[in-house]
Amino acid sequence: LKTPLTSIINYVELIKKEEDLQPEYLKDYVKVLDNKSKRLKVLIEDLFEASKASSGNIALNMEKIDLTQLMRQSIGEMEEKLSEANLDLKINVPEEKIYIRADGRRLYRVMENLFSNISKYSLPNTRVYIDITKDENSVKLTMKNISSYELNFDPGEIMERFKRADDSRNTEGSGLGLSIAKDLVKLQGGSFDIDIDGDLFKSVVEFNLID
Repeated sequence: LKTPLTSIINYVELIKKEEDLQPEYLKDYVKVLDNKSKRLKVLIEDLFEASKASSGNIALNMEKIDLTQLMRQSIGEMEEKLSEANLDLKINVPEEKIYIRADGRRLYRVMENLFSNISKYSLPNTRVYIDITKDENSVKLTMKNISSYELNFDPGEIMERFKRADDSRNTEGSGLGLSIAKDLVKLQGGSFDIDIDGDLFKSVVEFNLID
């Protein structure tokens, strides 16, 4: 899958460099090819990662992670997309450092998927609540946002592969983001849950605390 797609992308790039591409409408065709081939690349990468995550065929680098720092880093990376939807983030975290044992790269991917969903599917001009709460042994990262569409599905279904909340949506998602997040969290010894209350979408990632 990857090899022929790479060739397609490379040849499209070569065509884009042609200064005198005629007839003029061919430029529009090349633009469509460029967009669709790059979207296909993302879909294939998601498919491969979903397959590896569900089978456990991933080498993990488990280390001591500051959950709050990683969360803030993820928000920073997604800031542009969140701003485009004019979302107001309300962040509530403990003042002290919160440490868990996880693979920083994989857990970052989990947060990236969750914040990507928030940026795509939240009702514009609404608040998003990000909370980190802890008890004696565990810590929870909770994200809550108001959906821009009716949440008329079972929370368990949306974490299945290729399942999307609204099949009529014409968005760029693969339907694998939440499935990947769930499997990656599980591989790292945590738990991942989703809850729905009206139009409120809530995701909860939980890990054991370490000193």
